[in-house]
Amino acid sequence: MKKKRMTVVRIVLTILFFTVQVFSLSSCGREESNLKNASGSAVGDNEPAQRSIFAMDTYMTITAYGEKKEEAVDVAVGEIQRLEKLFSAQNEDSEVAIVNESGSEILSEETGTLIEKSLSLYDMTGGLFDIAIYPLMLEWGFVNEKYKVPEKVQIDKLLKNIDASQIEYDKENRLITLPDEMEIDLGGIAKGYTSARIMEIFKEYGVTSGLVSLGGNVQLLGSRQDGSEWRVGIQNPDTESQDFLGILQVSDKAVITSGGYERYFEKDGVTYHHILDPRTGYPADRGLTSVTIVSDDGTLADGLSTSLFIMGKEDALAFWHRHEDEFDAILLDQDGKVTITEGLEEKFTSDIFSVTVEKREQKD
Repeated sequence: MKKKRMTVVRIVLTILFFTVQVFSLSSCGREESNLKNASGSAVGDNEPAQRSIFAMDTYMTITAYGEKKEEAVDVAVGEIQRLEKLFSAQNEDSEVAIVNESGSEILSEETGTLIEKSLSLYDMTGGLFDIAIYPLMLEWGFVNEKYKVPEKVQIDKLLKNIDASQIEYDKENRLITLPDEMEIDLGGIAKGYTSARIMEIFKEYGVTSGLVSLGGNVQLLGSRQDGSEWRVGIQNPDTESQDFLGILQVSDKAVITSGGYERYFEKDGVTYHHILDPRTGYPADRGLTSVTIVSDDGTLADGLSTSLFIMGKEDALAFWHRHEDEFDAILLDQDGKVTITEGLEEKFTSDIFSVTVEKREQKD
């Protein structure tokens, strides 16, 4: 029996740009995103090319400016649909589904690249980013919304196969081989890879300014039409609040957020969220409520947003110090305190949370 793909849902990010509206759909319901510039008025006479589609289990919006903006958006939509057919484990004809069924397959260049990046992230995060966690996600019901709290004996049994280091991958021939009983899913990295690919398409078509929002994974090309930075409002984890966690001003960046409240269920008064710790098989509980990663690399940002959430604040900041040149982060802990890394000190503001800046270490 074929299994449905794990859906990794990200917090819906609101981009303050100009006076149009788009809608994003997550597993927790539909949320309205207002696109406005800082003053709330339209920017210039150059109207964007814009398309919204449903793919990879979420609504996506592509926006572009430039002489070939319409062509760029059309090609981007086609690319999203093509990559979904490669990466979606619930599509029985996809490469990922075929690998899970057969245990071995020669991959296309794109899927091979994503496997390489996934295994690299596994090593980089000490095993916290693990594409082999799919059977556990299914057991908890986060794949098909048939939620349950598994028996510990079943979790322990599944954990024996949650180890991406056991995946054999021949880079030269793009041949992947999985151990028996192992299944993989690329949902924790595919959207970031896709948004990065769209940025490449934008550049190929001479797009001067643009963005893509893939279920809340946002990647930005250049700056706004008036030359100022994009203003990205990051949703408050308190879903009843109308306020943002804060506002981030950035250009040419991917901004990707993970939080335990994105997908969850309650059982006997206990809340269980979908970000599972591959070391324990249970929802991560290291004191963080949400993690936002800001990076030039959308694929990296996608993988790290979940991984740092699992690490917890102390380990996440230590990890950042080892990779200061690759990304910045916004961490919200369960006590309502926000910690940002130094690269965002002049970029991020919050009206409702106390913000602490983690400084770079002085090097001799």
